[in-house]
Amino acid sequence: MTNINILKIFLQASLLVKLIIFILICLSILSWTIIICCARNVYTAKNSAVAFEKKFWSGIELSRIYQENKICCNALIGSEQIFNSGFKEYLRLHRISNQTNSNTIKNINRIMRISLNHEIANLERYIPFLGIIGSISPYIGLLGTISGIIHAFTSLGIVKQTTLQMVAPGIAEALITTAIGLFTAIPAVIAYNYLNHYINILEQNYNNFIEEFIVILYRQTFTKESK
Repeated sequence: MTNINILKIFLQASLLVKLIIFILICLSILSWTIIICCARNVYTAKNSAVAFEKKFWSGIELSRIYQENKICCNALIGSEQIFNSGFKEYLRLHRISNQTNSNTIKNINRIMRISLNHEIANLERYIPFLGIIGSISPYIGLLGTISGIIHAFTSLGIVKQTTLQMVAPGIAEALITTAIGLFTAIPAVIAYNYLNHYINILEQNYNNFIEEFIVILYRQTFTKESK
């Protein structure tokens, strides 16, 4: 079995094919960097949400949770940040009117949903680039494929007798660029869909948490009004 010397094929390739391969390699490095960073952020947000909701439903007073979170407010993410923004608004409005009513709760709900949007935006910040890389990489590879085939047929046109050795370099560089294009695109597309799926799950969990928190505030409001 003949070993394929990819470095030799690259060195013998035309300048355009070399440029295309270089672009695809750079896109692949960028893609994997984004995948690793975004996957780590999603994993951290997921673990943080699980840990915080466990603390939230453990029976600890909400004011105590808020005070504990204030100590490390710069490091808060996900559910913790959403809760802090909502409870901070609750304290501010309660301090002004000394009571909790429907309008107060609506304002708290609005503030928490703004915080939710910020959290989701932070998680999604670089993910669209994966979609772009996954979309354009096969076409960039195809451009290299076409260039390699043109190179191969150009070699045929300048000789009277053709041999496999004459067309092999052009065909090889065409196939290599196709393979690199797919190697770049496939992980990006898989990661794009995978990360978006888990971010959608996190967003739904955040929405559920907001609804649960608002229900608690409503319950406290009606309890106080009935006394």
